[in-house]
Amino acid sequence: MGGQSKRILLVYGGHAGGRTERLRAAVSAGVAAVGEELELIERPALECGTAELLAAHALLLGTPEHFGYMSGALKDFFDRTFYPAEGKTSGLPYALFVSAGNDGTGTVRAVERIATGYGWTAVCPPLIVVGEPDAAALERARELGATVAAGVAAGIF
Repeated sequence: MGGQSKRILLVYGGHAGGRTERLRAAVSAGVAAVGEELELIERPALECGTAELLAAHALLLGTPEHFGYMSGALKDFFDRTFYPAEGKTSGLPYALFVSAGNDGTGTVRAVERIATGYGWTAVCPPLIVVGEPDAAALERARELGATVAAGVAAGIF
């Protein structure tokens, strides 16, 4: 890599102190544990734009389940970046984590449909955590972050 770090962009919806934030912190810790020459850029979905997306080597997406769908903030990120990034992020590796109050499947379907439109490649199964994240759920979130980070660091994806 010649001393140049690879960027992982973590875009998330939800509110401060919520379940998605706890999952996001665990995912972030998993990325940090890998170390290597990785740079993790964490952005609330409403504050993230096309420039960050185009500079990313991998993408982590986090959202609460709202009415069987993704958060409005994550949908807004997609709405603002899709056309400016169209054709420029094909093959981008991504992984999704969902804090669900129901079963999370509608949220996953919606995000996967949009990710397919971007041409992104899912590198891990979606992590769905129903209800309060317990220690096991937080460990799965850390593993998700570490898996994506290790894959990027090794050049696997």
